[in-house]
Amino acid sequence: MPNRTNIPAFSRFLYRYRNAVERFFNKIKHYRSVATRYDKDPENYLAGVKLASARIWMRANESMA
Repeated sequence: MPNRTNIPAFSRFLYRYRNAVERFFNKIKHYRSVATRYDKDPENYLAGVKLASARIWMRANESMA
């Protein structure tokens, strides 16, 4: 709106990192055990999240080796 008096704060730096985090969570949700939360124990669930994130990280960096 051109006549808006209160312009919301916007930081390109913060937006870029927030977008990266949102895209990462979207990738993690593709793993069935994480999305449906099969493991009710918090330690086992955290291990599944770590395993999924490690697989995503290795897939993204496999051409670096």
